[in-house]
Amino acid sequence: MLSYRHAFHAGNHADVLKHFVQVQLHVYMNQKDAAYTYIDTHSGAGVYALDSFQSTKTAEFDTGIGPLWSCTDVPAPLKEYLDLIKGMNPSGKMRYYPGSPYVAEQMSREQDRLRLFELHPADCKILADNFRKLDAHKAEQGERSRGRRVMIEHGDGFHSMKALLPPPSRRALVLIDPPYEVKDDYKRVRDALDEALAKFPSGIFAIWYPVLQRMESRQFADRLKRLPAKEWLNVTLTTTTPTPDGTGLHSSGMFILNPPYTLEPILREVMPYLVRVLGKDAGARFTIETGTQVTGAAAGRMVGDAPRAPVGNARRASPLSGKGSLRLPGQSMPRADEAPAAPAKPARAGGPRTAAPRDGAPRDGAPRSTTAPRGNASRTRADAATGPRDGAPRTARNSAARPAAPSAPRNGRTRQGGGGRG
Repeated sequence: MLSYRHAFHAGNHADVLKHFVQVQLHVYMNQKDAAYTYIDTHSGAGVYALDSFQSTKTAEFDTGIGPLWSCTDVPAPLKEYLDLIKGMNPSGKMRYYPGSPYVAEQMSREQDRLRLFELHPADCKILADNFRKLDAHKAEQGERSRGRRVMIEHGDGFHSMKALLPPPSRRALVLIDPPYEVKDDYKRVRDALDEALAKFPSGIFAIWYPVLQRMESRQFADRLKRLPAKEWLNVTLTTTTPTPDGTGLHSSGMFILNPPYTLEPILREVMPYLVRVLGKDAGARFTIETGTQVTGAAAGRMVGDAPRAPVGNARRASPLSGKGSLRLPGQSMPRADEAPAAPAKPARAGGPRTAAPRDGAPRDGAPRSTTAPRGNASRTRADAATGPRDGAPRTARNSAARPAAPSAPRNGRTRQGGGGRG
């Protein structure tokens, strides 16, 4: 589907979050002299006129850049983003708003390379025209042409990205922000990242996504946390309480794989300010999560001191399952250090018959307890994460004490902003 046109949404609160984070990623990449490649999988038109029919019809810029335009007390990192926008509006009137390609062009250096992809034929043509006008303007200012520094291609950015990785300089910043018109976009993003990380695991990948009521959106960030990247950072901005029918974009997020170490403290400084300025009601808030790759037994990761439920109905790895095996709750499984089950003894003539124990634990003639846990029965999720309650040793069916399972590793932490405008 190609019905999405970003001109209707340019400059809204989601753009503020996306482009502010993008500016900070460029600032970090520019700290080293070595060149890098910027890849934009869904570039859009590049520049948007806020007085156009599309922009004025929805006026979504009033939820984002509009309230920020006249602010004078902005934090220093946010000022870098605002200065870029005001630089393309020298008259002082808020008329033009940049897309991610223009942000990249302004923030990158002469030695860096921009590779821009856009599938919508109309927007791709506008993108090319905008960059031609930009080159012409620079030529009038006496700036030399930079040759093949910027390349624009009409095509699917998901497929084209793979051919560019790894870049010759082994440094890359990739921005992925599809329109999410169809549910398949969420899966395509994850699949594309999985392949890209296999080819270039050290690249910085920034993914914008809407926070909607649909299941694909609610599960999206958790699925990205399972990608094979060393570290991740997830930040969301909510400006208003969701409507009962779930329509409208009230919240969006930026998920960064291999984030720079400088980004989290910057977000802690800026996000409360954005909530205060852009928030519409008590539902305005932000969240910041950071962590490492989540795989195997760590899928039952912790948030704070409480276990987080698994995504969907996916099976989880248990600390008792041994060697990464997966099992369902209530399914018994022998431990790696347990002896194999003993064969059943034949009953004596004339005496009562006794059944062999199911889990290999020898019977000692004592009656079977109806309250003690079975030798290797599945523990509850809370027990599996925190160990036995009150420090009491876990007791097997034959009263032989077994050591408690180790605590589940903490793979992420969450920081959340308060509601309201403050």
